[in-house]
Amino acid sequence: MLEKLSELTIGNPIFISVLILIIWFLPGVLLRRMAEKRYLEKKNAAQAKKISSLYPKDIT
Repeated sequence: MLEKLSELTIGNPIFISVLILIIWFLPGVLLRRMAEKRYLEKKNAAQAKKISSLYPKDIT
């Protein structure tokens, strides 16, 4: 039964095409999301630093 299932799966060109597309694009999507998150964190930190320099907490 498993041999029949593997033959139907591996022999199916649509399945193989979808599998290759998933393997090809999934790492790119994950890396892009991680890079975008890192970029936004750096951007927000830089913005907070600029704002804090305009409005200092210590008034002397």
